[in-house]
Amino acid sequence: MNFRHLVIFFLNALGYGTSANTYVSCGSVTKLFNPHYRVRLHSHDVKYGSGSGQQSVTGTPTQDDYNSNWLIKGKAGHPCDRGLPIKCGDEIRLEHISTQRNLHSHHFSSPLSDQQEVSAFGEEGEGDTGDVWTVVCDGDYWNRSDKVLLRHVDTDAYLGVTTQTYGRPISGQSEVVGLMRQGVQTKWQTMEGVFIMQSELPTPKLYEHTEL
Repeated sequence: MNFRHLVIFFLNALGYGTSANTYVSCGSVTKLFNPHYRVRLHSHDVKYGSGSGQQSVTGTPTQDDYNSNWLIKGKAGHPCDRGLPIKCGDEIRLEHISTQRNLHSHHFSSPLSDQQEVSAFGEEGEGDTGDVWTVVCDGDYWNRSDKVLLRHVDTDAYLGVTTQTYGRPISGQSEVVGLMRQGVQTKWQTMEGVFIMQSELPTPKLYEHTEL
């Protein structure tokens, strides 16, 4: 476990309260929850056995799994300012904390439902243009209580969940895919996380959001 992992682990263990700032900010770490299927966006060092063969991305019903933590950051060459609220329409990347690979999609078929595959890709947080997602929400900024869409920039597919679940070695986890239509299966909400406030820079406080 590296230093970043230790910071998040101990802050979660200490149980920091929620902040009055209700926006999702750049540099924050959060778990993304699909309210319809009640799963959190998840990854792990398990490769797909078909398609791209890249690291698999799934949905897990488990709340406290460390492998569901994602770092919110700007796209390559256009870093967002740490602590600034993410605007509706911003293009972002989501880096999987445990493996330092980015949430990714491309024109491969998903293994269970033959939709568009979603994977985790890159090394040490660097991948390619297939890692970029647009935050689709109402209003000016991404609010923590909002149910937002994440639209893949390269393919226009929306990050979503299907009714299909995997067998071993990831038994019971839901298939996460890219879908061309919006719906309840493509809505995501921030849950547990460590949120950074711009007002606290350059020595920001970190907050845990645990609202269910």
